[in-house]
Amino acid sequence: VQLQASGGGLVHPGGSLRLSCAVSGRPFSSDDMGWFRQAPGKEREFVAAISRTGGSTYHADSVKGRFTISRDNAKKTVYLQMNSLKAEDTAVYYCAPGLLRLGNFSPFGSWGQGTLVTVSS
Repeated sequence: VQLQASGGGLVHPGGSLRLSCAVSGRPFSSDDMGWFRQAPGKEREFVAAISRTGGSTYHADSVKGRFTISRDNAKKTVYLQMNSLKAEDTAVYYCAPGLLRLGNFSPFGSWGQGTLVTVSS
């Protein structure tokens, strides 16, 4: 599977970014998808997940109300709209296919190169 994340960059606190992740090498519409992030010196953490049809979404408490995950199965792409960004959102963001069950997302282990988001004034 190939996971091409893009859309990261430098943004001021309070600003917005939209991340995209194009997926190839797997039947995209058969997979639940998630976004994770890893800040410098920290463990990778869950950000959001979406079911294969897009009918169910889950967001970490730290981003709830600010970030929104979505997907376009025709384009084989998953998105993360990030609003009201804070300095603590600074991290490399990764998308991953996985299994979403009862609000818990288990990635399959494929990560791609990620995209860097830096929130700074």
